[in-house]
Amino acid sequence: MKLVDLAEKNMSNTAHDQIAKDIAENPVVLYMKGTPVFPQCGFSAATVGILTNLGVKFKAVDVLKDPEVRAGIKEFSNWPTIPQLYVKGEFVGGCDIVREMFQSGELAAHLADAGVPLKQAVKA
Repeated sequence: MKLVDLAEKNMSNTAHDQIAKDIAENPVVLYMKGTPVFPQCGFSAATVGILTNLGVKFKAVDVLKDPEVRAGIKEFSNWPTIPQLYVKGEFVGGCDIVREMFQSGELAAHLADAGVPLKQAVKA
C-alpha cells in the first residue's frame, strides 16, 4: 500500500470514527450542507424543516466544514447523497425518503417508537 493510500485510509478511519461516535452519542443526527439556521442546499433545508415541524431535537453536522466527513458519511452509509438522517444509530435516509415518511406519518411514528420526543401537534 502506498503511503498516500495509507494516509487517505487513516483519514477515512478518523472520519468514520467521528461519525460512529456522533451517531452513538446522539439520538437524532442530521448530516447536512450548512447549519439548521443557514442551510446551504434545498434538500438540507427541507429536511431541517421536517424535523423542526415535528419538534425533534437533533445534532446537525455541517459536511461542508470537513471534506473527510463529507466523503466519509457517504461511505459509512453507502448512500451517495446528503443530507442523511440517523435515528438511534440507524440510517433512515436522505431528503426524499424523510419527506415521504413525514407525509405518510411514518417518520413521526418511527421517531416515537425510537423514544425520540416530539412536540405535541397543534390543531388549527
